[in-house]
Amino acid sequence: MSSVSAGLRLTRYAHGGGCACKIPPGELEAVVAGLIPDGADDGAHPLLVGLESGDDAAVVGFGPGNALVLTADFFTPVVDDPYDWGRIAAANALSDVYAMGGRPIVAVNLLSWPRDVLPMEVAAEVLRGGADVARIAGCLVAGGHSVDDPEPKYGMAVTGSADPEHLLRNGAGRAGVPLTLTKPLGVGMLNNRHKSTGEVFPQAIASMTALNDVASRAALAAGAVCATDVTGFGLLGHLHKLSRASGVTAVVDTAAVPYLEGAREALAAGYVSGGSRRNLDWVSAHLDAGKADADELLLLADAQTSGGLLVAGEIPGHPVIGELVPARPGVTIALR
Repeated sequence: MSSVSAGLRLTRYAHGGGCACKIPPGELEAVVAGLIPDGADDGAHPLLVGLESGDDAAVVGFGPGNALVLTADFFTPVVDDPYDWGRIAAANALSDVYAMGGRPIVAVNLLSWPRDVLPMEVAAEVLRGGADVARIAGCLVAGGHSVDDPEPKYGMAVTGSADPEHLLRNGAGRAGVPLTLTKPLGVGMLNNRHKSTGEVFPQAIASMTALNDVASRAALAAGAVCATDVTGFGLLGHLHKLSRASGVTAVVDTAAVPYLEGAREALAAGYVSGGSRRNLDWVSAHLDAGKADADELLLLADAQTSGGLLVAGEIPGHPVIGELVPARPGVTIALR
């Protein structure tokens, strides 16, 4: 932490933190339902992926064998260190491109800042963190947009490229395919504890700042066609969307799901975000919980920030946590 931000608790300036601040998925789907087009276009630049299945980014065809991947993501401080917050927010925004099987090309910053409350030097640290992660990703950063806002927020709008014949989509899953998770869960619990106590969890920061580029390339190399990233809606929320869009049921082996060190302890101490509880409420009507208890369900619904990829396919070096099976009426996820 730099001298200008020493002792500063950025998370105190936000009503929530990270992707746990997302509008609840049920509410969001109702709001955007009227924006889904009829499917007609002029054929010049067809919209290959839009709002229909709630995928991670939009994809537009752009000439033979080329497609543009477009996304935007921003959120309130998830950690107190401004440089780390910038790194996490950038990695999270870039993840949407990787989740589609794309490669980020250029990004612009999105910054809301309470300029009369927090020094602009702190904002500069946030931007520096974002720029450093973008540089690691090989993604240019070209300006952006800022507003004076009572609550700090930061993220990026990212444009990437992809092969339209080799996309990763959340609606392309099929029965008989294993499910792989490329990062452990639990950052939501640890972030909530950090916000409440000031304790720093390096394992959570390391997970959130790690790019999903290698996992994305591995998924494509393995022939995968279906994936999503696990962020604010938790594993259960994003898996529900994937299963629903693909017309299958996901069976999850709860014992195979990896968690960060300290996540279960944070849960036991009561550090559960409202976003995680809303995630569980949303999927409950479509969930066969099996023998999973209330704590296990909250961990599976934990609102992640800059989580890993959930891939329909087996990716070397990452745990297989279940499989897709033929659809069961009314059930998108079954736990075993």
